[in-house]
Amino acid sequence: MAVKRMIKYEVERDPQFAGWVAGVIGGERVRNCIQCGLCSASCPLSPYMDYTPRRLIHMAREGFKRDVLGSFTIWLCTSCYSCTVECPRRIRVTDVMYALKRRAIEDGVYPKRFPIPVLASEFGAMIRRKGRVTESWLILRVFLKTAIIRLLGMSKLGSKLFFSGRMGLVPESIRDRKQLQTLLDAVETHKEVAA
Repeated sequence: MAVKRMIKYEVERDPQFAGWVAGVIGGERVRNCIQCGLCSASCPLSPYMDYTPRRLIHMAREGFKRDVLGSFTIWLCTSCYSCTVECPRRIRVTDVMYALKRRAIEDGVYPKRFPIPVLASEFGAMIRRKGRVTESWLILRVFLKTAIIRLLGMSKLGSKLFFSGRMGLVPESIRDRKQLQTLLDAVETHKEVAA
């Protein structure tokens, strides 16, 4: 992917977003970033990102919300923690990436046919509904939303997994789903109050 070389203007900044980034778990030290580039140098996927981790952290702390949440960088992060380990200012870059992913899903600004945010959304929804994840249903839902033609091409593999007992058709569930949903609702309410 080519790196975007665009001039940024003050009017494009969102100071509330910059404050939000500094307030998320892992973002407390983001203002201490000295832009040394060790996070980008240690990232095995930075050559494929539209913004390197160093540039993304800088844009996030300055409040360029639209560019940060709309980037592919946050979705390409594999959570290997190389950036966090190498950071001389002890910024938890990987945790910031997780927070940015969640925010992009909440705001609905992720790339629509990109499978990673769809997978995260479907995974969360399945946990909320059933308390467990049934991989066959998760895969089916993700492919129906992102690449239905590829799903048809994988039918042979799917049937092999099914007949070998590796993939079930019956959705799995926990016993007391209502208790889990109450717990998740309480977390959401606490999150809204804290914001």
